[in-house]
Amino acid sequence: MKVKSRDESLNTSGECDGSNDLLTGNPPSGQSKKNMKQRFLKLLPCCHVDSTPTVRQNSIEEDFELATVCYRPDSLEKIMERTKFTKTELQILYRSFKNECPTGLVNEETFKLIYSHFFPHGDSSAYAHFLFEAFDRHKNGAVSFEDFVVGLSIILRGTVTDRLCWAFSLYDLNKDGCITKEEMNDIMKSIYDMMGKYTCPCMKDSAPREHVESFFQKMDHNNDGVVTMQEFLESCQKDEAIMESMQMLDHVI
Repeated sequence: MKVKSRDESLNTSGECDGSNDLLTGNPPSGQSKKNMKQRFLKLLPCCHVDSTPTVRQNSIEEDFELATVCYRPDSLEKIMERTKFTKTELQILYRSFKNECPTGLVNEETFKLIYSHFFPHGDSSAYAHFLFEAFDRHKNGAVSFEDFVVGLSIILRGTVTDRLCWAFSLYDLNKDGCITKEEMNDIMKSIYDMMGKYTCPCMKDSAPREHVESFFQKMDHNNDGVVTMQEFLESCQKDEAIMESMQMLDHVI
């Protein structure tokens, strides 16, 4: 992954994070950071940094070293070409991402840690792993701002087919173009583990397996033991509940 200098992309990050807002010349208002955009962002990759100051030896050298490895995203115009977000939306998103992720990258362990805060009664680590893999487009063990907004754009602004294809890729764990019962069982178990054992009504231990069987009865049209992309798309597009859930995402941002 190419590391850019401080003087390159995003006008030293000012253009994208809104600190040099090209439209108003001012930072985004405080109120905009408290709305649904910010609540939704909390469910996605971000890195919380301990704000407690510490005394370090050779702090100047260490700070310089951190600065040189800090990842810099592409220009705002390039990101706009790859997403369906406006310039202002990207500035707000980047401002939040940069505040939470000073290095510009999020690794899997940090992703799992943050995600776990939202499911304190369960174990979200397995599902967070699958979700991280879906956002990590370059398979380099890190999610950058571009990775984040490209995935987010598909989920929130993509067509129904775009969103379903993204979901299929999430479930197709080995990326061979089809979903097996083993893969779907791993996904379902991770979701049930994440929700915890204290849900109401209480879920049975057999619930994930029963869900997988129901999934394949509905989607495995030729009964060959796997669900292809075509079978997945056709089945989902005929399911009113799934279509309604897709439409709800239109209003998140």
